[in-house]
Amino acid sequence: MAAALVLATLSSTIESNQWWVRIWDFPRVQLLVALVIVGLLAAWRDRAFGRWLAAGCLLAAGWQMWRIYPYTPVARAEVAIGAHADIPADRCFSLLSFNVYQDNRDFKRTAALIDRVDPDILLLMETDLPWTQAMAPQLARYPHRLLAPTDNTYGMILATRLPMTGGRTEIIAEPDTPSMHGTLTAGLPFRLIALHPRPPHPGQDTEERDAEIAIAARRAARERLPVLAIGDFNDVAWSHTSQLFKRIGGYLDPRIGRGPFATFPADYPFLRWPLDHIFITPEFAVRSMAVLENVGSDHLPVHAELCITPGNTGNAAPEAVTREDRRDTQEVLDDYAVDTREEAQD
Repeated sequence: MAAALVLATLSSTIESNQWWVRIWDFPRVQLLVALVIVGLLAAWRDRAFGRWLAAGCLLAAGWQMWRIYPYTPVARAEVAIGAHADIPADRCFSLLSFNVYQDNRDFKRTAALIDRVDPDILLLMETDLPWTQAMAPQLARYPHRLLAPTDNTYGMILATRLPMTGGRTEIIAEPDTPSMHGTLTAGLPFRLIALHPRPPHPGQDTEERDAEIAIAARRAARERLPVLAIGDFNDVAWSHTSQLFKRIGGYLDPRIGRGPFATFPADYPFLRWPLDHIFITPEFAVRSMAVLENVGSDHLPVHAELCITPGNTGNAAPEAVTREDRRDTQEVLDDYAVDTREEAQD
């Protein structure tokens, strides 16, 4: 057991797009807890060889802790979350981002959640045609809607009562995997990016997912407007890909210094990791952010209240983009280009 846990940790340090490597990005909290427990048991049961096993486990646990440390309450927060009462009401809005789980047919619980929260921006993912039809009464309350129902678990709905221009559905990297984009206005204009790329699993490596995230990050970096990025990225907050997205796009993460805000799997609290994200550029003030209750999906909904202001938000400055970040982003896009050519030849 100790050797398997250490090997899983070592695998997560490999720079690779292979699914069996990248899946170890996800359960870092669980691996950390298991490494500490197994290491202590090894030292207790075998004072000789067990000490070496314990040392290996504790070194691996230290690595896991280093990766997840920013998403613990002891780290320094980079987004100030508070009342921000001085910001005019027309510059504030609420959002609800929720992967409904396509096979979940308990439509009423999700409808009741939307009715209760009544967000200004609503993002629903894994929405097929039955989900789109079931949510019609709720969607009717929003004057601006983008609908992309699919039956492959990558359908998406974006609805907003904020004025929206240039709203569009786009395929960035993976066929039949839509993303949504638009310019919204809450007193001041801002860009919204909604993503739901595909996760790593047998037969699905991460070239397309990482490329979609990298392309979206580059677009945010070129934007002159503030940018809000939301969705189920099928990637954890502490992965290299998500951190690269954050730095290249000039984003801040409200979870840093507060906790992971884990959302998946909804039914197993001790196995959860953070797949559903809200990234903001520094012009946004965050009044509140919370993971909501289970309403039948395998994900938990994420709710936030944000404001946009040209004044002082109390946020930290985004991390500086390094030459290595730019090189890594280009490598992601090069790997995607190679993978696309190889698939076209098959």
